[in-house]
Amino acid sequence: MTTITAAVAREHHAPLSLEQLELDDIRDDEVRVRMVATGICHTDAIVRDGVYPTPLPAVLGHEGAGVVEAVGSAVTTVVPGDHVVLSAAYCTHCLQCRAGRMAYCENLLAEDFGGRRGDGTTALTAADGSAISSHFFGQSSFGTYANVVESSVIKVDPAAPLEVLAPLGCGMQTGAGAILNELRPPVGSSVAVTGAGAVGLAAVMAARVAGCTTVIAVDLHENRLDLAKEVGATHVVNGGREDLTDALMSITGGAGVNYVLDTTAVPGLLAKAAQALSIRGTLALVGAAKPGTEATFEIGASLVKGWTFKTIIQGSSVPQRFIPKLVELWEQGRFPFDELIKTYQLDEINTAFADSESGATVKPVVVY
Repeated sequence: MTTITAAVAREHHAPLSLEQLELDDIRDDEVRVRMVATGICHTDAIVRDGVYPTPLPAVLGHEGAGVVEAVGSAVTTVVPGDHVVLSAAYCTHCLQCRAGRMAYCENLLAEDFGGRRGDGTTALTAADGSAISSHFFGQSSFGTYANVVESSVIKVDPAAPLEVLAPLGCGMQTGAGAILNELRPPVGSSVAVTGAGAVGLAAVMAARVAGCTTVIAVDLHENRLDLAKEVGATHVVNGGREDLTDALMSITGGAGVNYVLDTTAVPGLLAKAAQALSIRGTLALVGAAKPGTEATFEIGASLVKGWTFKTIIQGSSVPQRFIPKLVELWEQGRFPFDELIKTYQLDEINTAFADSESGATVKPVVVY
């Protein structure tokens, strides 16, 4: 057993509390990681608030980065001393995983939101002996150490600073992967991204990497639109001041946008974006919404467009392959996601959540 300091979510809609917890010994298929940094993602907030069903109390956090301290006997991909980024867990044995579609693992809810190992145990215990949910996204990185499932671990270049790489585990991977792995826009095509937060801006950067010549960022905040222009947007639209459909049609000369990636999950925005698609255009959703949320689309006049709507999880990535590629793009200066980051200490984690929600910080990263 190891004593760690962790931020614990004990009640829905309540601040996290810093506590001393006991971390048990690693299992054969686990890796002990000393955390150096962890990003804060919208998914952490909605689980804290009960939108998704991880049992509380829990240690959340799913964009960890750190150094391997020990490995279980069955682990083959990393050794002590390796620098690693942590991403979503997947079961490795279902049909989707075996086909290389790890983001769509059939056991995703249990692996990432269950709060327990497959045998029902948790790695974390409170001072009073009560169980604390662990293994959030296979990791629970809001603590100084974690026992992480091997499928969550990605070895990265030790020359790259871990406090920069941490957000690649979820948000940046989701936005960039949606463009590069799933939509794969041809060179010269047009892409609009609704929501210029961390996920949306990662998509903007990826669209430029892909060679898109019209890259449109949509948001309500002028400071985020300014940032979007700095990292690759050719056009910006303030959705609070302009009609989205009209603005997108105007920018594309009436042809419509080839690809729209929505990171907001706002039903009305999805409907407006659909109306601005080009013939054979694609509208894709990566934004998380409360279960039961529905969107409506006009289907009469849009029938002749032959457009597509799809949902995308985790950028349709194989993290062990895609995250090292994003690191290379960053090292080449082609994926400048570090410009979105502001760092916080662990005792400032609730401030980091508040700054993320208000928009004051695009990508908060807690540094241990």
